[in-house]
Amino acid sequence: MTAHKEDKEDPTSGPPQDLDVTATQASVTLLERLAEKLGGRASVTAVYGEPVTADGVTVIPVAKVAYGFGGGTGRTVEGAKAGDGGGGGGGVEAKPIGYIEIRDGVSTYRPIRDPWRDIALPLAALALAVTLPRAVRALRRRR
Repeated sequence: MTAHKEDKEDPTSGPPQDLDVTATQASVTLLERLAEKLGGRASVTAVYGEPVTADGVTVIPVAKVAYGFGGGTGRTVEGAKAGDGGGGGGGVEAKPIGYIEIRDGVSTYRPIRDPWRDIALPLAALALAVTLPRAVRALRRRR
């Protein structure tokens, strides 16, 4: 009876090494599946849309596409209880940045301008440049 108890693994001593290997393999498999799913959707049409032709002009939309994903698994052993779990997720962002115009055999890239960046930010910088020196001078006079 004593020899039988010594052969049993102590559940409080932590998970055996093979459980760590299994968790690592599950994590790798999860990440590979996520990459496969997202990568399968990546194509030229994700960046360059379908061309549209009208009145002798062809327009090809251009977008900036970003993919991201992550995942993981874990295992815990608390006394006689053990638990494991995993999760993952991913996302895609596509933002139109311009178009290619083909007219009379000549192609031209036309960016789509962002009014916030092109107008509002320069105006805010100008307002700050005008008011900041005055505010600094006023603070110096108070001392």
